[in-house]
Amino acid sequence: MKKDIASIIRDHLASKHEEIIAMREHIHRHPELSFEEYETSAFIQRQLDHLGISYEAGICDTGVVAEIGQGEVCVALRADIDALPITEQNTHDYQSKHEGVMHACGHDVHTSCLLGAASALKQIENELPGRVRLIFQPGEEKLPGGASQMITAGVLQDPVPAVIIGQHVHPELEVGKCSFRGGPSMASTDEIYITIEGVGGHGAMPHLARDPIAAAAAVISACYQLVQRRANPVKPMVFTIGKIQSDGGATNVIPSSVRMDGTFRCLDEEMRTALHADLQTCVEHTASAHGCKADWKLVRGYPYLHNDEEWSDYAMQSAAEYLGADDVLPLELRMTAEDFSYYSQEISAVFYRLGVRNEAKGIVYPVHHPRFDADPEALLHGSGMMAWLAYRALQRASSHKVTIS
Repeated sequence: MKKDIASIIRDHLASKHEEIIAMREHIHRHPELSFEEYETSAFIQRQLDHLGISYEAGICDTGVVAEIGQGEVCVALRADIDALPITEQNTHDYQSKHEGVMHACGHDVHTSCLLGAASALKQIENELPGRVRLIFQPGEEKLPGGASQMITAGVLQDPVPAVIIGQHVHPELEVGKCSFRGGPSMASTDEIYITIEGVGGHGAMPHLARDPIAAAAAVISACYQLVQRRANPVKPMVFTIGKIQSDGGATNVIPSSVRMDGTFRCLDEEMRTALHADLQTCVEHTASAHGCKADWKLVRGYPYLHNDEEWSDYAMQSAAEYLGADDVLPLELRMTAEDFSYYSQEISAVFYRLGVRNEAKGIVYPVHHPRFDADPEALLHGSGMMAWLAYRALQRASSHKVTIS
């Protein structure tokens, strides 16, 4: 039966490949920023209408949730639909028509793959041992993250899915391959904003000033050392200052204040909270030692992403059934962040990577790059993987009688 269902999915998607490519290109041409995805949402609804799949729209304004199949056993598939404030540098015929906005993180691929999976799942609806919930989520790229809002809106209820599965493009991985990792997989992310107030003066008479530049340099050094020494070697943390700006100055002027912006990332929620307090103390005391005052602001972002180990192993084995064992690889730990992590803090989750790289076609650029792209063949693999993993997950959940409600 498994082989028959896999063949049905493959054959159906092969016949729909050009349609899925056209969907991806349409979404790519018309990108919309986080929480502004009104046309994208409308496009998704039109595709679901065409497939005869019922859905609820307007969740968190632009989110869409659909279901295929029936029963108390449920698994969820998620795609994010927003774009980034980046000006595209590609010149293909589906390049962004919206100046300064681009699908540079592959959410157009994620959305079209989930629509492709929806088409395949509709074909095998009578064979599904439960229901598949399709979550088209807004606002992944912007705090507080659309996932947290969708959860609050109830997308993980009635019934609670046994597992939620998401995929993300991976430009470092060759098209046709995918990669999985169980346990902690991506970092939490917090935004740090520090202002150091000193006393400005002449660069040749620093003793008459209270130099915020010197204080800022000491703060950076102290915080970097603090995190390096506090981090568990097997649970890494990262503290990075990415921007420094004074309130003016020249070669011979000590400014009155310095602003620094940065990020803190962690793979342990308890240590994350502890380091928030330690970093604030380090910043304030180091600045004080230089005769300056520090204002510390932390914006708490996404939690760390935890992939359920048993479900990830099962998904990896299922992927090998569909793609072949040689094309399913282990995924490295990443200190980047994803708001899919919110789902993983609520229920069992599997978040894997989809290869989109094709060096022969020049498709080699990383996400968030103005020349990012994905090989169209990835749409075939991504759609099929989502449909197959949903089917196999329902089989496992049904056999374990996972009927949480």
